[in-house]
Amino acid sequence: MATAVTSRLSKRSFWAPFQRMPTSIGLCCAWISVVIFVGIAARWVAPYEYLHQDPLARFSKPFISAAHMLGTDYLGRDVVSNLLVATQTTLMIAIIGSLICAIIGTSLGLLAAHFGGWVDNAIMGFSDAMASIPFIIVALGVLAIFGSSPLLFVFLVGFANWERYARLTRGLVLSAKEEGYAEAARIVGVPPMRIYLRHMLPNIAGPLIVQFTVNFPEIILLESGLSFLGLGIQPPATSLGLMVADGRSYLAIAWWLVAFPGAVIVLTTLSISLLGDYLRDRFDARLR
Repeated sequence: MATAVTSRLSKRSFWAPFQRMPTSIGLCCAWISVVIFVGIAARWVAPYEYLHQDPLARFSKPFISAAHMLGTDYLGRDVVSNLLVATQTTLMIAIIGSLICAIIGTSLGLLAAHFGGWVDNAIMGFSDAMASIPFIIVALGVLAIFGSSPLLFVFLVGFANWERYARLTRGLVLSAKEEGYAEAARIVGVPPMRIYLRHMLPNIAGPLIVQFTVNFPEIILLESGLSFLGLGIQPPATSLGLMVADGRSYLAIAWWLVAFPGAVIVLTTLSISLLGDYLRDRFDARLR
């Protein structure tokens, strides 16, 4: 009997945060789940090969033909297939870029908090300098000089906003050093690397996860903007920004070429931003 009661209480405590979740956040989670599914299975669920051309079906309007539910573009390519593959490309770039950004910023923040002194001043000074320059200007300069290769583009996008992670990690680690568990581990002879990775990082993971959700939509917008300007993903590959760039020349006669990828960009970034705000409110005790 006691075991059954304990089981019911544990299930209730597990589902309690989800039951209290606002409807808007639930819708955001549902949309993010759809985007993640598309990012995984886009090539399998797409009705056509995204490069397949049908000149006889050029500029087919959306919601008229079952064969092309969202219409076709100027080459007769199916918009649904292109949209699925473009979402997959943009999502993969955003995920890899966000992970690179988080690793660089968190590592530098740990180094600044651990060594202090001139190392701390150098890292924080460099982060302040990076924060003072609009990153899209840096990206435009690098891509214009070295050209746009997929590998360079991913690493360049991943270098955006690393200073936020560095500042956040440094502040959290310095605060954690004032608490008893870190000092106790140091006194008994635990190596510093083990203290940071085994003890400190799990305790400061909440704010870092929130920062990840805040940075993720910004990287999506950065990739879309650079691809729109012709410095990001290059044909025959596709992305959401490239779809918008291709469709702008036909906006007067084929509005759907811009509207649908633009809607995916807006809904995805808005959903992740709202989810990030919600997680921040849940993790930050001061806001509760």
